[in-house]
Amino acid sequence: MTFDQIYLISVLACVVILFIWGRWRHDLVAMGALLAVAVGGQITASNVFSGFASPATVTVALVLIASRGLVNAGAVSMISRNLLPEMKSPTGQIGLLSAVGGGLSSFMNNVGALAMLMPAALKTARDGDFSPSLLLMPLAFGSILGGLVTLIGTPPNIIIASIREEAAGAPFSMFDYSPVGGAVAVAGILFITLIGWRLIPNGSTGRTTASNLQEIDNYVTEVRIPEDHKLVGQELREIDTLVADQDAVILGILRGERRLDPATRRTLLRTGDNLLIEAGPEEINAALSALDLRPPAPPENDNENATEKDEKPKRKIGTSDVTVIEAVVQPRARIIGRTLGQIQLRALYGINLLAIARQGRPYRGRIREFRFSTGDMILVEGEASRISEILRALGCLPLSERSVGGSQAHLTWLAIALFGGAIAATTLGFLSFPIALSLAVLGMTFSRIVPVRELYDDIDWSVVVLLGAMIPVGQALQETGTTTLMANGIGLALDGYSPVVALAAILIVTMFVSDIINNAATAVVMAPVALDLADRMAVNPDSFLMAVAIGASCAFLTPIGHQNNALILGPGGYRFSDYWRMGLPLEIVIVAVAIPMLLLVWPL
Repeated sequence: MTFDQIYLISVLACVVILFIWGRWRHDLVAMGALLAVAVGGQITASNVFSGFASPATVTVALVLIASRGLVNAGAVSMISRNLLPEMKSPTGQIGLLSAVGGGLSSFMNNVGALAMLMPAALKTARDGDFSPSLLLMPLAFGSILGGLVTLIGTPPNIIIASIREEAAGAPFSMFDYSPVGGAVAVAGILFITLIGWRLIPNGSTGRTTASNLQEIDNYVTEVRIPEDHKLVGQELREIDTLVADQDAVILGILRGERRLDPATRRTLLRTGDNLLIEAGPEEINAALSALDLRPPAPPENDNENATEKDEKPKRKIGTSDVTVIEAVVQPRARIIGRTLGQIQLRALYGINLLAIARQGRPYRGRIREFRFSTGDMILVEGEASRISEILRALGCLPLSERSVGGSQAHLTWLAIALFGGAIAATTLGFLSFPIALSLAVLGMTFSRIVPVRELYDDIDWSVVVLLGAMIPVGQALQETGTTTLMANGIGLALDGYSPVVALAAILIVTMFVSDIINNAATAVVMAPVALDLADRMAVNPDSFLMAVAIGASCAFLTPIGHQNNALILGPGGYRFSDYWRMGLPLEIVIVAVAIPMLLLVWPL
């Protein structure tokens, strides 16, 4: 082994460990790896940032903008509204949701497809008296599977097409993925519909009911007792009776930085004490009204009314002009990793955070110290006309069905025509896909389907940076012979076995890696290894590249393997271990279907 190979393998090992650890974001880790390789001399200065000019990076960004255009124009809402009739059978409803999610994800970002269909799924759970955990995981998995079908369905497909173009001079076309990807998607959705949803453990399906839309039993909220309030001087046990009719529980008192023993119910309340109240989303409203307390004010930096005396609530929660709404923190929300004091919801956005919950359980610590994470549930209060827009700006998804404001029929069909025209122009060979999609995005911008101010809002810049950083690292691995070294190691382990076994090994290893690190990074790392292994065995490299494309997208074992998995964690009330129960047999089905189809469509 040369110094360059040892150095690159060490850098790659550190990247994988940091990805698994999850302490730092994937894009920051990838950028650190890029700079480490540049300092080590494995990448020339002129090529350090070449990944940001890659067609794969540009295409991923354009697909996200085009997806926003389809949503803004009402195209996705129209499709979901017409294709999601109410069904009483959970099997039929799960099959329908999974299929619609997969169909949408074939032509748009699968996280966006899931986000659009989640409110409908939750409404279906409420109306049909289903647990949301029965519907959300099948919907998320179905949306992931749909991305296998076309070039633009998922970032790994775009990356594989770019790598194939560099290796063979021509990329995979729009529907080259369809025969194998379509068969895998259909088989996977059938498995989810007929068998998979039954494997979701009883602990998840029984944790919640459809009695309220978001299906989280309880939240914990923290409220301060102002000066001269009627509760001052009363014992904690006395106010227990005030909220008993609302099914709310006073968990205890926070006094300064100390939480008093909740068992001591004779404690006298003082001015400035914080009450910890546990209740359901609707009961919180009634409990605060019964106690004559204001919604919880943001801490520290947002205390514009803290010095006012004898202050009474100016309005009740949820009046005609004020609404209370539940939302889930999306994977790339701007509030992730930040505390309430840092965000300053009231001062900057004019909304109140009433309560929070994580993985279907109420948060019992100090709210001001809570750091938001993907999948957290929040209960917020604000002006009805603005709250949805504010939540979207924060990166949170409201968990209620809503119409797309301002969408008109002619804009819906225009957006579909522009997007369909780009696909047709690419399929017929008139234009490369990045150019065709750029024209479609330009048309959506000029027609104001995507306003200029929103043009870049839906680009997942973390993925763009990750790709821009990892593509040169992948090239360095290939140019220094490191991928050949890795392929030789796999080849030696498979010595004496047929290439079919090697193909299956590449698929399985890629799926496993994608379960613990980002799928785009998985494709960048595994594709060169697959190419070198195919070259070592003197077989068709396209088979191995397609195996990587499928494996990199099929992450079903953990909530961190795919953004869809993370997004449903809170609303579904899932545990970390719930995913593999349906995900593992699903991945076995995928391998069983993918290998014969790869050998048939892309023979070795």
